[in-house]
Amino acid sequence: MKILAIDKTLPGVTLEQILPHLQEEAEHAWKMYKSGVYRELYMRGDRPGAAIILECDSIEDAKKDLAELPLVKHNLIEFEVIPLQPFTPFEKLFQQ
Repeated sequence: MKILAIDKTLPGVTLEQILPHLQEEAEHAWKMYKSGVYRELYMRGDRPGAAIILECDSIEDAKKDLAELPLVKHNLIEFEVIPLQPFTPFEKLFQQ
């Protein structure tokens, strides 16, 4: 199952609180990328943050994997987790 995860800094969290954990965060993300769970990683273009495409068996598995990130463990960020599926409305365009 393909899943989009978009991070959100929790209210009241400052950049100074996040900075000490970024090295460990990057190392964990690299480990998950090498394992095939994180398929794509992006920096947001509209604000600081990340968007991750995961490949997991379920939403629950994705949430469990994301919960292992240091910034999540330290209650600095959380993720909106969105299941993705094929865009089937194209079929309507091709029906006679």
